[in-house]
Order: sequence, then C-alpha cells, then structure tokens
Amino acid sequence: MKYALLADIHANRHALEACLTHAEKCGIDRHAFLGDLVGYGAEPSAVVRQVMALRAQGALAIKGNHDLYSSMPLVEGKTDLGHVSVAWTQAQLSLDERAFLAALPMTHTESSLVLVHASADCPERWRYVETPQLAAASLDGAVQPPVGNDKVRHVFGGHVHAQTLFFRGGAGKLMPFSPTPGVPIPVPGHRFWLATVGSVGQPRDGRADAMYAIFDDGAQLLTFHRVPYDVQGAMAAIRSTSLPAFFADRLEFGR
Repeated sequence: MKYALLADIHANRHALEACLTHAEKCGIDRHAFLGDLVGYGAEPSAVVRQVMALRAQGALAIKGNHDLYSSMPLVEGKTDLGHVSVAWTQAQLSLDERAFLAALPMTHTESSLVLVHASADCPERWRYVETPQLAAASLDGAVQPPVGNDKVRHVFGGHVHAQTLFFRGGAGKLMPFSPTPGVPIPVPGHRFWLATVGSVGQPRDGRADAMYAIFDDGAQLLTFHRVPYDVQGAMAAIRSTSLPAFFADRLEFGR
C-alpha cells in the first residue's frame, strides 16, 4: 500500500489541494494526515471538511497541537500570535468540525508503522523531534505499548515543518539523513526509521513549495516531495481576514 503522509496543513487549502493532486498522480492508495489541519491559515473549515470527507473514505488522521487548541475552550487574557490564530480559527469552525478535531486520536499504529504528530514517547507534550537524541526517544516510545509494538519499524510525524529521515544503525545510534525531493529512499524493515515529513501548508526551510511524503510499505520505499502551489492565492486569502499579515508574509519566504 502507498500512503500519502501529509502533516501541518495549517488551514492552507491551496497547498493541500496541490499535494492531493500530486499524490493522486503518484498512484497513492491511502491518505494519512499527521496533525495540525488548522492554525495560521485562512481556510480552516474548508481543510477540515476535506479531511473529514477523505476519512469517511478510509483515510487516517491524527491530532496535532493546533487541532487540540482549536477544539477546546480558549485561555483568557492571552494575546500572542498563536492565541490570536486559535481564537480566529475557532470562530470559523462549525460545531461538527470542532468535534471532529477533538475526537482525533493522538497516534495510530498499523502494521509496521506508527503515525504521530510530534514525539511517540509523549505525544501530548508536543515535543519537536529535531535531533538524533529526540528521534531515538520517539522511536523507542513507538515500539512500546500502548502506542506501538515490537513489529514497528517506521515512525512518521510532522510538527517540525522540515523533512528529515533518521535511521538506527548497527551500533544503535540514530543517524540523520537529509532527503532529496522526488528520490525514493529504501527503508527496509530490518532497521528502524523515523521521518518528519515536512509541512504541507507552512514550510519553514526557506522555500515556499509544499511538503509531503509517500511511503510504499510493499516496496519499503519512502519518497519526500516538494510541490509548487498558488502561494499568492493563499497569502491573499489570509490578507482578506483579520489574521495578522505575518501569517501571509511567511508563506512567500518559507519561514
């Protein structure tokens, strides 16, 4: 089965549609959404409805921190950009859409893979898996119940808005690997692998192109992708709202 792994959409409908179209052309069998459907972007309702429709057709979806914040009571007195985004997002979502976000699981285990937004050893702490040490902790957590089992060999997440692959070598140490977009990487099951698949709707590596990945569990191949999309359209959508202009500006520069 070929999984399209999509994380951190952040209410960017333009980027999501571009990635879904790209994935369809690649012949994927199943979508897997790795959290943060909403937050920062201008079209949270459209994105959530799209994911709800795909989930009804068999897609997988897990909860990110922005999904959690947008489905729970607001904290009074906060004025930071994150809180502004949450408050605005909540006002755009219907009760059904907020209930969908609230009901999403924190992790999903299937065959050899674990899906998580942040770190599998403590998904509720929203830790950024950016170093070999943190990747090792997440991977170790993924092979232990209740998150995973001893058959798990692949952990896929988002949250860091960058594309990185870690693998456990013979000495037990996790090593980072920087993938080349579009180039399939063998990820055989005799080793342990952890990947952050990047952000569909808000890349932060200095490039505007959307990010996602495809995992072919039959061939044991992982391919990271960069997908051009209508960035100016997404920026204009944000500027048409009361959201801070910074949320639009950052899309153009991938920051």
